Amino acid sequence: MNHVWATGEGEAKAVHAALGAPRGITVNTVQSTLKRLYEKGLLARHKVSHAYVYEPRVSREAFHHGLIGKLVGQMVNGQADALVSAFVDLTERAGVEQLERLEALVAERLRQRGGGGA
Repeated sequence: MNHVWATGEGEAKAVHAALGAPRGITVNTVQSTLKRLYEKGLLARHKVSHAYVYEPRVSREAFHHGLIGKLVGQMVNGQADALVSAFVDLTERAGVEQLERLEALVAERLRQRGGGGA
C-alpha cells in the first residue's frame, strides 16, 4: 500500500521491481497481494493491455484511522481508562509538540460537542 500511495498507481511488475525483487519476492506473490488488496476494497484497478493497474481507493489517513479504530475497539473492552492513559504516554514520548496537538484536538472535539466550557 505504501508504494501505491507514494506513486499514485502501479501494476504488478512495477511494484515487484520496486519492492519484490530486492526482497526476493516473486512477481506472482506481488500480483496475489495486489489482488487481495483489491478484493478487500483498498485498491481500485483498471486493465491496460494485459495488466491491471492498481490505484488506492482509500487514503493513507483513512486507512490508518480505520485500522486504529478497529484495534482500539477490540482493545477497549471495558478498559478505556487504561487505553487513554497509554495513548497519552505514547503521545508524550513522541514530543511536546504532539502532546500539544493532542490537547488541541481534544479541545476542538469538546467545543464541537458543546462541552468545551469556553
